[in-house]
Amino acid sequence: MTGALIVLAVFFGVAFLLVLFVIGIYNSLVRLRNQVDNAWSQIDVQLKRRHDLIPNLVETAKGYMKHERETFEAITEARSKAMGAGNVADAAKAEGQLAEALSKFMLVVENYPDLKANQNFLSLQEELSSTENKIAFARQSYNDQVLFFNNKIEMFPSNIIAGMFSFKKRDFFEVETAAEREAPKVSFS
Repeated sequence: MTGALIVLAVFFGVAFLLVLFVIGIYNSLVRLRNQVDNAWSQIDVQLKRRHDLIPNLVETAKGYMKHERETFEAITEARSKAMGAGNVADAAKAEGQLAEALSKFMLVVENYPDLKANQNFLSLQEELSSTENKIAFARQSYNDQVLFFNNKIEMFPSNIIAGMFSFKKRDFFEVETAAEREAPKVSFS
């Protein structure tokens, strides 16, 4: 009788430890998933800020650049696509197109010295530049969190628990534009 009680006690002890182990892994997966969601919301805040700044920048420039209609339309279209993106992959693609349109816009601005000297335009340009830096930082933070989360759901033994509770890999926020791939050209002539 005492042997059976010992076996039963060991069985329940092992089962209890197994349950604690599963709970621990599940809770760490939930924590990481929430960190990924929080990191995405930080990117979303900065993207909204950028989307809000762009119309002001464009309106300020329109007075000086009356014949640059294509440039304004490209920025407006890219901004609309970026604001309507539904998931991380779509947002990354749309934001890449928006960054490219803004880059072309800034190149066109170089041809307008009066606009470059306009205090309102300079202020908006500085604000946009600051926002771009914040987006880059938030993007890096988000991608770090996605890496931790994806590693956790792919590594043994947490991959078993992740599979049981339907945890899915998250996409990285990768903005790739032609401008990012090209090496900058420096000329002193």
